[in-house]
Amino acid sequence: MVDVDNQSQKYASIVGQINMPNAGDELHHFGWNACSSALCPYAPHPHVERRYLIVPGLRSSRIHVLDTKPDPAKPKIVKVIEPQSVHERTGYSRPHTVHCGPDGIYLSALGAPNGDAPGGIFALDHDNFEPLGRWEVERGPQQFGYDFAWHLGYDIAVTSEWGTPNMVENGVNPELLLGGKYGHSLHVWDLRKRRHLQSLDLGSEQQMVLELRPAHDPSPHRRANRRSDRSANSERPNPDPRRPDHRGPGEHRRSRDYLSRAQERKNEKRTCGSCRELHGTGWRLPPREQSFDFGAPRKHSSAAGRTRSRFGRCR
Repeated sequence: MVDVDNQSQKYASIVGQINMPNAGDELHHFGWNACSSALCPYAPHPHVERRYLIVPGLRSSRIHVLDTKPDPAKPKIVKVIEPQSVHERTGYSRPHTVHCGPDGIYLSALGAPNGDAPGGIFALDHDNFEPLGRWEVERGPQQFGYDFAWHLGYDIAVTSEWGTPNMVENGVNPELLLGGKYGHSLHVWDLRKRRHLQSLDLGSEQQMVLELRPAHDPSPHRRANRRSDRSANSERPNPDPRRPDHRGPGEHRRSRDYLSRAQERKNEKRTCGSCRELHGTGWRLPPREQSFDFGAPRKHSSAAGRTRSRFGRCR
């Protein structure tokens, strides 16, 4: 742990550390259990506290949960999710990126437990951190995984590609690289329905499409992507394939017809993916049309007058 208080005498110095119980995990990226995405209108979790760090092991597939209270300089391991549990509940291994989301904590994975394809995304429960299962309902042609990001205003997710664990864990394979076998596509997803919408092939000369970063201004429909085989960043437009003329939420607020658009949204009805009935959305975003089928969901009363599970499934 490093002190980042610029008024502190220990600023920019190490003030604490934690020793992991296992060797060989290869800790890579990690992230918080809660952020602004956890307050998304269609699946709000106002009770969730930004307190726990989710720390996956890229090599071992073991996931550690660290509690940063009461002293952030002395975090404690409060839960360890063993690789076998990840494999059995999700069908994935080698977790990489962690993002807190509207209805769970999302993690990307490089591949299957045997080291082959496919890679993808799975989720952990916000409260007990248990694996909920694989995220994708229809993955289309997507096979490689690496990073992911989303635009909640457009209900769009984007994933990037690297290679399977067998292709990367022993270093880059020159034959595969020269043959253009590493990932060179971006994939666009319907965030609510968890379905693949579009592949953006950058060409075999643009291999290892790695990190994805959102714009600081959430209004524009774009994402930044970094490729490992080039030193430059590339920023590419990311329009919503379902609504090509749809403008960003920030532009709606600035437009004169914002109220009329809001009224149209209030009267909008959408078909539930579970019970196939129309539900009014009111002033909030509609409930998730597909939901995780794992674990024992807790029920609550929805605004539509039906009993819904925690992940939006009609009962």
